[in-house]
Amino acid sequence: MTSAPQPFRIDVPEAELRDLAERLDRTRWPDELPGAGWSYGVNREWLRDLVDYWRTGYDWRAQEAALNAYPQFTVEIDGQNIHFLHLRSPEPDATPLIITHGWPSTIADFSAILGPLSDPRAHGGDPADAFHIIAPSLPGYAFSGPTREQGWGVNRTARAWAELMSRLGYERYAVQGGDFGSVIAPELARVVPERVIGVHVNALAFAASPMAPDELERLSEPDRETALSNERWWYGRSGYMHEMSTRPQTIAYALNDSPVGQLAWNLEWFVDYDPTQTKQTPVDRDAILTNVTIFWLTGTAGSAARLYFEVGPELQAGRPAPSGVPTAVANFLGDQAIRDLAQLSNKVTRWRNYDRGGHFAALQAPDLLVADVQDFFRGLRTAPLGTAAAGASS
Repeated sequence: MTSAPQPFRIDVPEAELRDLAERLDRTRWPDELPGAGWSYGVNREWLRDLVDYWRTGYDWRAQEAALNAYPQFTVEIDGQNIHFLHLRSPEPDATPLIITHGWPSTIADFSAILGPLSDPRAHGGDPADAFHIIAPSLPGYAFSGPTREQGWGVNRTARAWAELMSRLGYERYAVQGGDFGSVIAPELARVVPERVIGVHVNALAFAASPMAPDELERLSEPDRETALSNERWWYGRSGYMHEMSTRPQTIAYALNDSPVGQLAWNLEWFVDYDPTQTKQTPVDRDAILTNVTIFWLTGTAGSAARLYFEVGPELQAGRPAPSGVPTAVANFLGDQAIRDLAQLSNKVTRWRNYDRGGHFAALQAPDLLVADVQDFFRGLRTAPLGTAAAGASS
């Protein structure tokens, strides 16, 4: 690795794909209580059907070729390998946009939004809305992983992103993120507020319920009830987070040894815990399997889990102050962010709720996500840094 970005291409040896197939064939399936459905966790028959497709129908080489159609690079920043996609728009005046995924995602999630965002003219849109896209893989995730030392939390990642944009020659840029990316994106604006024109987030983390008792008291009665409901909802669905935020190395052995175990571990978010009951838009099974296959082939499921451990001290320090940079929140179906909580850490100038899609908006409602991003930054491209332009607030 060097300080200058180096071209990168995904090229998985055939022997690794054969090993994956053999491991799938040798899966040791657990029993399941009659009639349990999804109430105890991932349903066995549903998972067996998906594993059968993974073994006999899923085409990794096709997914690999699709990802390799985008220019990819690696670079060393702060002692860590960082993999990123860099798609320059054909529009010379396009605005640079760095987008960050979350867990258990990879940059493969962005496949449906890269074209419309970078080349809106070719997709029936306004060329003035074009972006140069920079999409890094989180430290420890996929082709950036594994992490080599402790400390790769939100702030350190944001500082790495700022350095990446500097090395690419971008002095003024837009920022977007979902899930963990929704925490890193605002942090990037705190690290270099003089360079970030605006922050757009979806699946906003840590804004669904209070982080301190006094925060609950600040909310209106309806929002207070929503926050308490969110806490009850989260209690039954946060087991994965508690394990990864306290004992990531322990779960790493299982995730790194069993592809089916890794698939089941990552699956609950992708299917909203029970695909027979959810109102969210289903995530395509190829998209699910591409993410899981990338983690498997790079051996980074355990390394990715460490991010939850690393952010612990940052969360204990309380909510960070707003950066002052205009911030837009897109709440898709299933997202539970509360505006008054979000505003404790962000200068929220735009808030939109959508009745379709889901937590993985780039996969579940790419058209809505693209339009929301374009609409928000349309009023900020030429505005002075750190200010809200006309049309950017609501």
